[in-house]
Amino acid sequence: MQLDSGNVVIFIILAFSLGIVLILGRNSIPDRLRRGIALIATLMICFAFFLIVYYLINMGA
Repeated sequence: MQLDSGNVVIFIILAFSLGIVLILGRNSIPDRLRRGIALIATLMICFAFFLIVYYLINMGA
């Protein structure tokens, strides 16, 4: 299965942007939402790192 690189780049940028927004605005997020949003952002960032490594490994193939 071939992934569209444009969509992958957009996802990576958005995942890291979400992480930055959560870090910078952590005081304005209600306590009930903070843990869930942080968990989702962490999972998205981990998947973005996986996609970066996957593309680097398959770049020479």
